[in-house]
Amino acid sequence: MIIPESELILNKDGSVYHLKLLPEEIGETIILVGDQKRVAKVSKHLDSIESKKSNREFVTHTGWLGKKKISVISTGIGTDNIDIVLNELDALVNVDLSERTINKKLKKLNFIRIGTSGTFQEDVEVDSFLVSEMAVGFDALLHFYENPFPEREKLKKSIVHYCQKEMGITPYLSYSDEFLTENVGKDFPKGVTVTCPGFYAPQGRQLRAVPKIQNLLNKLSQFELEGKRFTNFEMETAGIYGMSNVLGHRAISFNAILANRSNGKFSNNPNRTIKHLIEKVFERLHDSKI
Repeated sequence: MIIPESELILNKDGSVYHLKLLPEEIGETIILVGDQKRVAKVSKHLDSIESKKSNREFVTHTGWLGKKKISVISTGIGTDNIDIVLNELDALVNVDLSERTINKKLKKLNFIRIGTSGTFQEDVEVDSFLVSEMAVGFDALLHFYENPFPEREKLKKSIVHYCQKEMGITPYLSYSDEFLTENVGKDFPKGVTVTCPGFYAPQGRQLRAVPKIQNLLNKLSQFELEGKRFTNFEMETAGIYGMSNVLGHRAISFNAILANRSNGKFSNNPNRTIKHLIEKVFERLHDSKI
């Protein structure tokens, strides 16, 4: 199958349209951050940097950590951007861009999100870290894709039923990669992350506009099944996991908890907390098998 120009848009230099990257300009391990300014704070931990590219909100630094080629890319905010970033990164490694055909042998990328998050559980401390072992998408992204990833039926049915009944939302579920969780995320506390399609009403905040879902934080904090509960929320993880599941890649999401909405606390030094999380992830990358 030849992919038409209207479906896979390339720039004049042959790079993918939004990221403005060529295949040789990314590694097989890719660290995803939301904020453009955080890219340099992450990439400085590489032993060397061989390329820097930017287009729109997408900033990419690629270099080496020992013998591992690693890219750091800013996605901006939200799963709509995740749709762009993961599809174009997949095209860079799994599509012959000159022929516009899918490669017979497919590559598997490692996606590592380092991001910020809030919690609605009183016992999850501000400035702590957790790995999302599962993500519950309140956005619509994965409703547009066929997902071959096997579902955990009992948990899925319970979560979907609860969210439909209590919030009028039909979520999708997506999962972290077991290999990355064991190799890079070992010893981190694990949680179930809710990915929201906004920062204000979708996360239970009210300024002037009145939220349609009342007592959202209480409803999120009260779900529990077989020891699983919702622990935190942010705006990208379910999309990263879902698209990785669909495309056959690996993904893991590390969360720095900056706010506890149940007690109104916010980190006194969020930059320090994020810095510590970046350092811990790089310690694991040094020793990992990826």
